[in-house]
Amino acid sequence: MSTQSSSHDGKHFVVQKGTCQCNQGDQFPKHIVNAHNKHFWNDSAGNADYLAVTEDDLQFNPSGPSFGKCKLKPSSGGYLPCAYAPAGKWQKTYEKVLVMGKKCVTEVSELQCATGGKITIKDHGQRGEMSKKNVKKC
Repeated sequence: MSTQSSSHDGKHFVVQKGTCQCNQGDQFPKHIVNAHNKHFWNDSAGNADYLAVTEDDLQFNPSGPSFGKCKLKPSSGGYLPCAYAPAGKWQKTYEKVLVMGKKCVTEVSELQCATGGKITIKDHGQRGEMSKKNVKKC
């Protein structure tokens, strides 16, 4: 039996409240999941913050200029606002888990901007929380 390791091993799936960063920007927007409204990671209550981000979820909150000021657009007063333009879908997605036929984004996924920046995951958005099931009576 072959046990190939993957860059996704030990990484979290990304949820809507997770944040991204562009290596050319100075702000960290959250995801907007609009490819589906059915699959949630670690939230049985159906809170939209926990919607699974897929390869087709390419919008951010706030919308433009999502990543703030772009280092690739210098001006006399500093830098011009981000003109985010995704160059295709998310790359380095997890192919073994599909949501509505779309690959899931993990902490190692990347998205190229046509302006020249590379967008990566800053925070996956999931949080471990204690529940009554986790607490034992002493």
